[in-house]
Amino acid sequence: MQKIIFATGNKNKLKEAAEILGGKYELVTAAEAGITEDIPETSDTIEGNASQKSHYLWKKTSMACFADDTGLEVEALGGRPGVYSARYAGDAKDSKANMEKLLSELEGEKNRNARFRTVISLITGGKEYLFEGILKGRITESQRGNAGFGYDPVFMPEGYDKTLAEMPLHEKNLISHRGIAVRKLAEFLNRD
Repeated sequence: MQKIIFATGNKNKLKEAAEILGGKYELVTAAEAGITEDIPETSDTIEGNASQKSHYLWKKTSMACFADDTGLEVEALGGRPGVYSARYAGDAKDSKANMEKLLSELEGEKNRNARFRTVISLITGGKEYLFEGILKGRITESQRGNAGFGYDPVFMPEGYDKTLAEMPLHEKNLISHRGIAVRKLAEFLNRD
């Protein structure tokens, strides 16, 4: 089984990716690969952050690795929070505070269209490959559901009457932005 480093400390992301990739690959976190320092994430774009993180891992380990970055892009807010989604309400990366700030900013707003966008940067054999996943939907008026993480309780995908946080993991993975990007990654890795 080939080992691939995934630049995340988020157990939820790791679980989602492992479920989609199946049993062909052993996902190893950066910490398990001996990288315990914070991985730089200073770009002003989602693509830039994903690329910066994967290059950092590659330079440290020379092992196949991938990193992702995700942003919630809200139409009425001109694409915000975007690349700053995790830190929208401050550096504490508090999901509850982020959702409260978002709902407050959208109070009374009729246009609640939004999309989640994930970009994965894979480096293998010294070459970088990018994969993108987009999930369109809308921001709900209030938080609903207990599953998932991040903005899942306030994001309702197009064609659904429940938020991502009201879906079981396997259902969410079928439609999620990260699921779409990870499936593209899996197709690429399994093409041989």
